[in-house]
Amino acid sequence: MAEHHTGPAETGAPMDYSEHEKTYKFFLNATKYGTLFCVALLIAMAAGFFTTMGFISSVVLFILLNVAGYFFLR
Repeated sequence: MAEHHTGPAETGAPMDYSEHEKTYKFFLNATKYGTLFCVALLIAMAAGFFTTMGFISSVVLFILLNVAGYFFLR
């Protein structure tokens, strides 16, 4: 169960800073590319539903937006 420490919390186990930085970098990349995916999906859906593009053209637009966004966000 829970361990009982008698000292202050700041003197606990040493931090693994390299693992923390890898996790933070993964979180930032997942947020960045997840937002790109959602925005590209919304733009493609709007183009498909509210214009005369159709389904296939909207899928192509979605793929092109994701590829272009990937290269811009690298």
